[in-house]
Amino acid sequence: MASFLKFLSLAAPLVSALTISEINGKNFLSPFKDQTVTNVTGVVTAKGPDGLWIRSPTPDKDERTSESIYVFGRAFATNFTVGDTIVVGGKIVEYRSTKDYVYLTELSSPKLEKLVSSGATVKPLVIGKDTRDPPTEKTSSLDGGDIFNVPNNVSLISVANPVLNPKIYGMDFWESLCGELVTVKKPTAVAKPNSFGDTWVIGDWKISGKNKRGGVTMGKKDSNPETILIGSPLDGTANPKDTKLGDQLGEITGIVTYAFGFYRILPTTNIKVTKEITPVLPSPTKLESKGKCDGITFGAYNVENLEPKSAHLPNVAAHIVDYLKSPDFMFLQEVQDDNGVTNDAVVTANLTLTTLVAAIAAAGGPSYAFTEIAPVDDQDGGAPGGNIRVAYLYKPSLIRLYKPNPGNSTEANAVLPGPTLKYNPGRIDPANAAWSASRKPLVAEWEVVAKKSGKSSKFFTVNVHFASKGGSSSVQGDARPPVNGVLAARTTQAQITATFIKEILAKDANAKVITGGDFNEFTFVEPLVQYTKISGLKDLDEVADIKDTERYTYLFDNQAQQLDHMFISKGATRGAKYEHVHVNTWVEYDAQVSDHDPSVALLDVCA
Repeated sequence: MASFLKFLSLAAPLVSALTISEINGKNFLSPFKDQTVTNVTGVVTAKGPDGLWIRSPTPDKDERTSESIYVFGRAFATNFTVGDTIVVGGKIVEYRSTKDYVYLTELSSPKLEKLVSSGATVKPLVIGKDTRDPPTEKTSSLDGGDIFNVPNNVSLISVANPVLNPKIYGMDFWESLCGELVTVKKPTAVAKPNSFGDTWVIGDWKISGKNKRGGVTMGKKDSNPETILIGSPLDGTANPKDTKLGDQLGEITGIVTYAFGFYRILPTTNIKVTKEITPVLPSPTKLESKGKCDGITFGAYNVENLEPKSAHLPNVAAHIVDYLKSPDFMFLQEVQDDNGVTNDAVVTANLTLTTLVAAIAAAGGPSYAFTEIAPVDDQDGGAPGGNIRVAYLYKPSLIRLYKPNPGNSTEANAVLPGPTLKYNPGRIDPANAAWSASRKPLVAEWEVVAKKSGKSSKFFTVNVHFASKGGSSSVQGDARPPVNGVLAARTTQAQITATFIKEILAKDANAKVITGGDFNEFTFVEPLVQYTKISGLKDLDEVADIKDTERYTYLFDNQAQQLDHMFISKGATRGAKYEHVHVNTWVEYDAQVSDHDPSVALLDVCA
C-alpha cells in the first residue's frame, strides 16, 4: 500500500504556490513545462482578444526571469479588468505556431482560485530606465558571435534551451521581458510597416549602426537586436501603414511577447506619428559625367519586375533622369520579357527596354542604347512567365560594345588573349547547375568613344543578380545561426563569376573591370567574401570611403541593408566616387518605385 501511495505522489501533476518568475525560469523554456500549477498570484496588467497578462506582486531580483506571464483563455479574460489581483491555476504550456519559431511560455486552461482585490496600480517598466538597455550587436549565444556564421542551423533554441544572458544577447533580453508591460520612450521608426501595420522601432536607449536617416544599418557581426517590432494594438485599433524610415513616434506602452518569428510589443493602442522626417526624398546625385573616359558615370538599379505595361516604368525613368542624372552606363536587374508574367514562349525584352528608353528620353534624358541576352523560357527564376534578366543601358555617343559578337542564352563566354571576350556580350557558364532557376551574369567589353591622347579606352563589366534569399529563417527564430536561404548556390555563383573575372585580370592586371547589380548578399558574408578573395576586386564602398552606416540600398525587417553593390578592379580605383541614392528606402511603402535603391559611381576608365 505504501508503494502505491508513493507512485501516486510521484505521478501527481500539481505544483502549488509558485511565483511567476519561478514558472518562467532563467532559460527560454519553463522548467515547469506541461505541468499543472496552482496558487499563482498576479496582477492583471493588460488584456487581449484571447487572454490576459499578469505580473507577480513579489518580483525577484534575477534579471533573467520575467515577472509576467500570458494567461490564455478568452472566456476567462472577460471576467477581469486591469488592476485586478487574482490567484489562478492552470497548465504551463510552451506554444508556437510553427516549428521555425521560438516557444512562448503560457498559462493555459486557467481556473480562478481567488479574486484578491481590484484597483491595483499598474505601472509599465520603462525600457532603458527601469530595466536596462537592450544589447546592440549579438542576437543569440548559439550564433557563435555572428548570425551569418556557416554552417547555418547547427543548433536549436528549443533543444539547447540556453540560460538567458540579457546583458549580451538580444533574444535573451526580450525573452527576459516576455509578458511584461513596458514603455518605449522617444521611439523612431526604423523600417516601413508591413501590411498589418507592424512597425520596427528603436527607443531612448543605446543604439549601434544608426544611420543619418534615423534607422539602423546592418554591419559585420551587428544584427541590431536593440530594435523591437510594434505589433497589433490590444484595443483593436490599427497602426498606420504609411510610416516612413526615420519618422518620430509617440510614446509606446504595451506587452512584450513573441509571435510570427519575432519578439514584439503589442501596444495598448495604435502607433502615432508625432513628427514626419524631412526631406521626404534625397537630393539628386552629385556625380555627373565628364563626357570622356576619365569621368564615366555608372548607375545600377534593380527595377523590380519591369515590363512594358508596368505602372512604375515612368517613375523608374524619372529616377534615372532626375536622381541619377542620366548615367553614361546603367546596370539593370529584374527586366522582364515583353509581356511580363504572361506565361508563354515569349522571352525577348526588346519591347520592355525600348519602352523604358523612350520613357527616359521623354523625361528629358538621353537616347540610350541597350543590350541583353534573353534567357531560356522559365529557367531564370523570378515571377513565373516573367523571364527576368539583367540588361545594360548605355549612351552610344560615348560608349559602345567593343567588336560586338553576342552569344546566346546557353553559350558560355570565355576570356581570350588580349584580354578580350569570345562573346560580347555573353553569359558566364550558363549551364552550370548553380544557376538553376537563377539569373546568369552578363559580361561585356566596352570602349569609350571619347578618346584620350588618341587611344581607345576599354573596360569590362559584369552584371549580376545572384539567387535570392528564399527559404531564410527569422533572425529571431529557433534555428541558430539563422538559415541564410540558398547560401550554397549563391556561394558557388560568386565563385564562378569571380573566377571568370580572375581570368581577365590574369591576362591584364591593369584591366578596368566593373561589376554591379543585386548580389542578394552582404559584403561580410561567405558568398561575397569568396567573391572578392578570388576575383581580387575591391568593394567600391570601401574605395570611396562611404561610412559603414550609410551603406544600404534595401529595408528588410528591422534594419537597413545593402544587397546591391559595385566591385571594381585595382585599375579602376583612381579617383573613384560612389553614392547610394535613397529614393525608395526613404519614402512610404506606397510611394516606393522599387524595393531597392539605385546607386551611381564616377570612374576613370582611361587606358
